[in-house]
Parts: sequence; structure tokens; C-alpha cells
Amino acid sequence: MKSVFGALRLTLLTAEFLQTFSYSNVKTEIHESQTQPLFKEKYFTQSLDHFNFNSMGNGTFLQRYLITDKYWNTGYGPIFFYTGNEGDIWEFALNSGFLTELATQQEALVIFAEHRYYGKSLPFGNESFNIPQIGLLTVEQAIADYAVMISALKRQMSATDCPVIVFGGSYGGMLSVYMRIKYPNVVAGALAASAPILSTAGLRDSRQFFGDVTADFEAISSECKYAIKGAFHQLKELVERQDYSKIQSAFTLCKRPSSVQDIHQLNGFLRNAFTFMAMLDYPYSTHFIGNMPANPVKVACETMLRGSDLLTSLRDTAAIVYNSTGLLTCFDVSSLYVECADPTGCGLGFDSMAWDYQACTEINLCYESNNITDMFPAMTFTEEERLRYCSKRWGVIPRPGWLKIQFWGDALSSASNIIFSNGDLDPWANGGVRKSLSSSLIAINIAAGAHHLDLRGSNVADPASVIEARKTEADLIAQWVELERNRIQRLP
Repeated sequence: MKSVFGALRLTLLTAEFLQTFSYSNVKTEIHESQTQPLFKEKYFTQSLDHFNFNSMGNGTFLQRYLITDKYWNTGYGPIFFYTGNEGDIWEFALNSGFLTELATQQEALVIFAEHRYYGKSLPFGNESFNIPQIGLLTVEQAIADYAVMISALKRQMSATDCPVIVFGGSYGGMLSVYMRIKYPNVVAGALAASAPILSTAGLRDSRQFFGDVTADFEAISSECKYAIKGAFHQLKELVERQDYSKIQSAFTLCKRPSSVQDIHQLNGFLRNAFTFMAMLDYPYSTHFIGNMPANPVKVACETMLRGSDLLTSLRDTAAIVYNSTGLLTCFDVSSLYVECADPTGCGLGFDSMAWDYQACTEINLCYESNNITDMFPAMTFTEEERLRYCSKRWGVIPRPGWLKIQFWGDALSSASNIIFSNGDLDPWANGGVRKSLSSSLIAINIAAGAHHLDLRGSNVADPASVIEARKTEADLIAQWVELERNRIQRLP
């Protein structure tokens, strides 16, 4: 999920971004990062395998987490714990200001935990993505990591009576839901922002995602949608004539395409740019994963409609994502976009390998575009195609129904104290819970909200809807904290 996964997935990283962005180097096991003094960067000694006592020599690894007690009423205030997702934990900490804003109100300790196999939390170093070492990358292991870390840190910090609320966005939001379901003894409540727990469990139409991306652009104007669709049609006509030189020239490609696979790669590259802009359609410029202007969907539509040459417009629109600095002189499509088991994009580097593996095992992302319910070229990704790819790439057979069995799917009525927030602009939203299921399973829908906008820090450009959503979330969390504190006090 760029994507979530991301998108968010939230993790489409452009080549230029990888070249210009870096985090502070780890020099000691526990140290304070120079990137953001608010948080201290530390490492927790974590079990490699929580469920098999003979696995991998009963080994451990160092799991990174970020922590600040700046706002904490020591030993009494709640603990706000971010369940890290598919990327470097600093990326999420620096783009989830709501947690620290809420911590100032509720005197909370704030912790951002990095997901195993992402960022610097690599259980086997650079060999983490070899077989069989990669096999310890599962949702179950990840949330067990978090439960163990929370329990240990509470003991270490004399915080055993402090209620814990988990937060997460996108895939991280899914993990927050799963934490509350599986470890209610550890977690008192969860805020799951933009968490597509239904679509990733195979409970939504495979056409929904790219249809919703299309709807975002159509909402700006129907002319925008048809211009994009028309540009892709012109590209298709060039392919049918095998006019690869014209394609290279039109899109300023570093290499001349020469095969059906090259065109498939180009279509995925272009489609992914629109996905990224729809997800991150914030009302102000951002530097989350890459660089986005304010209202990127609107900017994209203006770009698509400003000239008569649709192919040039399509190229320039993709450049909003892939060449935000203008430094690239041509597009190396194969390095800027890597096809994987997530049709919305896996990103690049080690993080992309980890997400690809998860999309091949537990996370079901069989989404397709069809050029009928959406504006993109017809590109399928069926269960059969997923099986073939994953068997060849990782030697695994996907389990399409596993999340529904293991984490309940849409049968959530017996759960409690979970907020499901979704923004109406987010193409992941309809893969999540949009209606409240009980008095403590609350759905909050945010008009004019993009991908987990409510987790971001306050901004003068915020729509009224997200301001109200954050207030509701704060009130509910305060109630859950008080209820949990009272429960703990009643214990013998």
C-alpha cells in the first residue's frame, strides 16, 4: 500500500528522493537522534520468533523505537503507541503530529515502534530478505513484537498502571486494530486511520481501488478524467503501431521501450503516479515519502488540461510525483517503479522487498484497473496471477482468506474501543470500516480528507472536518483512558 501502502502504502520512494534524503546514522545501541530532538531513538532486544521456541536458534534482534516523555505525567499519564508500518519509523513519526498534540493535552508518553524488516529493524541485517529468513515477516510476529515491547517498557519505566492506546495509519492502522483484537490485555483502545482491513482481507470488489482513484480526479472535473483516459488511449495506439521511438520521445524515457513488458511497466509507472497523488491529496504541501504540492490532484488536473498534447501533459503530470525537483533529465521507468505483488506500488529498496513479501503471503491486494470503471489501462492482478508471481519470487503460496480468519474480517461486533477514521478523498477509504458498528466501534468519515490526514499535525489549511474528527478522537481516547485507569484501580 504505497503505496499503504502504500500505499502508504504508504512507501513509494522516487530515485531523486532516495538520493537526497537521509536519516542520522545509528552510532550506539541507544542514542538521541539529531534529526528530531523531540524523540530519542532507542533499540529494544526483541525475539526473532514468538511462536516457535526452536526457531532460528532462539535468537533476538534489535528493534528500533522512538520515544518522548516531554509531555508525560510520569507513571500516571497514558502511553500513546504508534504501531509502525511498512517503512522507516522516522517517516511516520515526523508526519503524525496529532500524537504529540494529543500527548500535550493528556500528559502522555509517546512511542513510535518500527516494524520488523523495515527501516533499521532488520532481524538478519542485509540477509533478512533471503529464504528462509524472510519467513519471520508476518503480521502475527509484528503485533507480538509490539505487545512484548509495550509490556517490557511499562515495567522498565514504572508505568505498569498507565493505560495504552495504539495509533496507526494505513497498514499501521490495520495493526492497531489487530492489537486491540488480539491483545486487549495490553491495549485499551485503538485509533485506526485509513486502515483497509476489509479490502486487504479480500472483502471488497477488486475494481474499487482504482475506481476511487479515478473518482478523485473526476471530482475536480470530468474533463480531467477524460483527458487522462484519452492520453492513455493515445499511448495504446502508439503501442499498436509499435511506434516505440515516439513513446520514448513523448515521455522522455531514458531507454526506448521495445516489448509488451516494457509498455506494461510504463503503464504501471504512470498509473502509480495518479495513485500517489490521490492518496496524498492534502490541502498543503508535504514531504511525506516524497514531495507533494498542495492539492496535488487539482494540480494534476490543471497540468493535464493546460495544453493540447495529451501525451506531453501525461508526462508532465507524472513528473509531479517522479521529478518534483526537476533534476531528472529523463525517466528510467524500471528504477523509478518496480512491479510487485501490490498493484498500488511497493516503493523501492529493502522496504519494498518486505512489503512485496507481505503482499505475497497475508495481505491480499488483488486490485485491477479495467478502463471501464476507471480511467487507466486494463491491468489485471488476479489470485492466479498473484500465485504465479509469488511462487516464483518468494517460493510461497498466498493465503487469500487468512486475514479474515485470523483477524475477524468484518465480524468485529465483539470487539470494542476502536476508532476507524477515513477521508473521503482517500482511495483506501472504502476498503475500511465506514459505518459505526457499536457504541465503541466508531467510524469517523472526514470530508475533504486524504490518507490518514487526521494523524498529521494541525495546519491552518486543515478542513473543518478533520479539526472536528480530531476533537472527537481526543474525547473518545480520554474516555477510554479513564475507563482503563478505573479498571486497573479495581484490580485486587
